[in-house]
Parts: sequence; structure tokens; C-alpha cells
Amino acid sequence: MQALKKAGIKLMVFDLDDTLLNNNISISQRTQQAIRQAMNQGIKVTLATGRMYCSTILFARKLELKMPLITYNGAMINDYPSGKVLFHSPINPQAATQVLQLCQQRQWYIQSYINDELYVRELNKQAKLYAEITGAKPIPVGEQLYTMRGAPTKMLAIAEPTKIRQMLEVFQSRLGKNTLSIAESKPNYLEITNPAVNKGIALKFIADRLHIDQREIMAVGNGHNDIPMLSYAGFGVAVGNAPLTVKSAARLVTGTNDDDGVADIIEKYILSC
Repeated sequence: MQALKKAGIKLMVFDLDDTLLNNNISISQRTQQAIRQAMNQGIKVTLATGRMYCSTILFARKLELKMPLITYNGAMINDYPSGKVLFHSPINPQAATQVLQLCQQRQWYIQSYINDELYVRELNKQAKLYAEITGAKPIPVGEQLYTMRGAPTKMLAIAEPTKIRQMLEVFQSRLGKNTLSIAESKPNYLEITNPAVNKGIALKFIADRLHIDQREIMAVGNGHNDIPMLSYAGFGVAVGNAPLTVKSAARLVTGTNDDDGVADIIEKYILSC
């Protein structure tokens, strides 16, 4: 706590799913209150998520944020509430086509995001469950999914954890580790983006824009795709439900997402200082 008092946190950034959001996919009243109290003390708050911008603003609105939002794991940064795109680095179209063709050949589930729209082959169980969790509205396009023009901001593969590891190995062996950034945000999710982006780079973009030193930032997350921002922030915090690799990358570990871990860390290290 003494280190936090000395540094003075000026910016807090939260991952959404399995971090800020509990298992009911909502922000608890206690957590909302803690965040608003921190904001009333002058601390800026933003979100960093793999979600689309259109499904992130629901929570930005609930928290009454007025900050740039990191979406698509850092591939896009939009001002909020204006929606103005401040940064966008999509996947190379040729690399995206290779991924889509591999998925078509092997009948792997993949969805593609272009211009903040979500495209799927069909409204199957994976697409419907994803829509239920995120509030996104998938657009089924049939086999056209595999030949769509444009550079996707992100692609997401969904499968059982054992198959996810197989998919990761195939993508890396066929395209090379430097062609794409591939991160497991959940045991059954592979998030695919431009290799030049991640949540840490996006957080630096916002911090530089606000003239905030990285030592004055607290970042909270739970997934492997959160590690870059936990490492960049002066105070990287992992929630209790995070895997060991994520906890090892964090400076502090708080309670789980379903036990108000975010509220715990704010109340203990921000509001009581």
C-alpha cells in the first residue's frame, strides 16, 4: 500500500470478461460504487477488452466513463462517447485469408470482425452463445465468410480447449509466429490480431495522450491477452480466477471476478490511501 500511496494512481484500466464482469456478465453494485468513488477522487478509468466497441460501450455507459476505450485486444481505440477512432491496426488481409481458408478446410469455427461488425458462417451454437454473452449481433454470410474483402480488426476461433491448442500450433506453423498475434483469452477462445498490437501498447497510447506515467497506472485482468497491459502498468493486478501464468505477471493478486475482486483492490489500495 505504501508504494501505491507514494506513486499516486491516476489511471485505472479494467479488462471486462471474467475481471470486471462477474459470472452473471454484469458489474456488481459494490464494484460500480468503488469505481465511481475513485473517479470522484479524480482518477481516470477506462476499459481494455477483446470485445467489439459496440458491445463495450454498454459498460462504459453504465460506469459513466468519458475516456478512450481499448477494444479488440488493442487493435482499435475509440474515443467515448464520441466513437471517434483514435487508433486502428487491422490484420493483414493476406494473413487473414490464410487463417480463414485453414478454418474452412478443417471445419474449424471462426468469426471475423470488420468495421465493428461481426460476421459468421451461420448462426450455430457457438455464434449464438457468443451473442448471448457479449450482446453482439452476428451477421451470417455463409461460405462468403472465407472470401470476404477487407482487413479484419480481429478474428476469433472458438473450440474445446484441447482443439484450441491444436489450432494454435497449426496457425503458428503455417503462418509463422510473427505474422499474427494469437492469444488465449479464455480456455476455448483464440483471439487473432495484428502482431503489432496488444493491450499494453494500447494502454501506452492512452497514457501518452493523457500525459500519465506508467507508474501511475493500475491495470486489472485475468487472461493471457491481459499480460502485456499488466506488465506495462506500474501496478498490474490479476483477479483470483486468473491462471497462474497471469498471476505471475502481475504485481498483486485480488479476489475473483465473482467475489468483487476489483472492488477489493480499489477499496484497499485506492480509497483507503
